[in-house]
Amino acid sequence: MQLQDFVINDIKPLNITDKIGDLQMLFNQLTYSHVPIHNQGVYMGCISETDVHCFDSAIAISDCNHTIEGFFVRSTTNWLDVLEAFAQNDSNIMPVLDEKNTYLGYYELNDIIHLFNETPFFAEPGGILIVEKGIHDYSFSEISQIVESNDAKLLGAFISKMGSDLVQITLKIGNSSLNEIIQTFRRYSYNIVSGHEEDSYIESLKERSEYLDKYLNM
Repeated sequence: MQLQDFVINDIKPLNITDKIGDLQMLFNQLTYSHVPIHNQGVYMGCISETDVHCFDSAIAISDCNHTIEGFFVRSTTNWLDVLEAFAQNDSNIMPVLDEKNTYLGYYELNDIIHLFNETPFFAEPGGILIVEKGIHDYSFSEISQIVESNDAKLLGAFISKMGSDLVQITLKIGNSSLNEIIQTFRRYSYNIVSGHEEDSYIESLKERSEYLDKYLNM
């Protein structure tokens, strides 16, 4: 299904000459964080529910121009960039414009998240593994090689945390037990951040430590 199939048109943008009270009434009927605003058919941006309730209902939206946020995505924007736009603007509604800046409608956050959940990263069975290495030492090609050299499939990978010295990469791995993959990552000097029930190396160390404690306390 094309992302454009998720464009919704059931809420028309309010005109900048409308009253703040019109916006307040609309927000009372909706669960959206923002409402699009236009000026004689030209998309201006969105105004948030938080801002709207700070103003007198009798004044015009144009009197609150400074609160209008000009975010939007294009009809050609890919779904990952759309999801990023939602996060950056702390919104659950995202206006969609075409190449000529014509307002087409909007995306709803839940629809885009649902689309994300249908990707193999979430939909396919597999294990989640988080590895860590020096920010100048890690390599996605090396990570892929480690996974695939153990006859496993890499369903997805992304940088989930980055500091000044270290970077963490979250992996979704299918078609294999994680234990051998974890041991290979260790041989390549990756630190295993996530705990996993299949990590027999850690379990073995724990068992040996417990045995040693019992022996020393005898």
